[in-house]
Amino acid sequence: MILKLQGVSKSFGALKVADSVTFEVPRGEALGIIGPNGAGKSTLFNLITGNLLPSAGTIEFLGRDVTRAPAMERVRMGVGRSFQIPQPFEGLTVFENMLTAAAFGRGGSESAAVDACARILDATELLHKANVVAGTLSLLDRKRLELARAMATGPKLLLLDEIAGGLTEAECKVLVGTIRAIHAEGTTIIWIEHVLHALNSVVERLLVLDFGRVIGIGAPEAIMASREVREIYLGLEV
Repeated sequence: MILKLQGVSKSFGALKVADSVTFEVPRGEALGIIGPNGAGKSTLFNLITGNLLPSAGTIEFLGRDVTRAPAMERVRMGVGRSFQIPQPFEGLTVFENMLTAAAFGRGGSESAAVDACARILDATELLHKANVVAGTLSLLDRKRLELARAMATGPKLLLLDEIAGGLTEAECKVLVGTIRAIHAEGTTIIWIEHVLHALNSVVERLLVLDFGRVIGIGAPEAIMASREVREIYLGLEV
């Protein structure tokens, strides 16, 4: 098991944003996370990465208790993340952005980092823009760079936060193809997304959050057929 959360809760005063969240992710799985705005999806990612510490419960990564471990330690262990709004170093080139991520996430020699970054840029269709300043990229290429930078840290677990958001149908299809290829190579993925057809084309299971609670986890077809999910997530009267 690559990741295990047991009774994880987080409160800000009287506001509970994660409510006894419990689930496991086996190695090599792609797990999708859905839920309405404010359900606690990004908060859950912040708890997994160590950007937030839980009020209660435990988080294990690769069999080790990382509940109180700092974010940088989790990156070095193999937790990589993209953000909903791409946040490149806009004054640096695409390749310089990659080297920065690799240096902090992977460690090791500079030559090894250069080779790894080149391979990742090729896989994410950005190699021909390696010397382009990141601040000039289109939205699709900024999303690609966000994915590539997360991969540059050498993740065993890749967290994707609404990476398809704002893209056209054609752009989304291209990016999903890249994510599917990364998953096919064995990378474990947890993906928050509102673009359900993109999500369901990659993931093996869906987890549904509502007000910080897990209200369902299972095969996508079964989850989307659930009365509770349709009422809460889709806003339908069943």
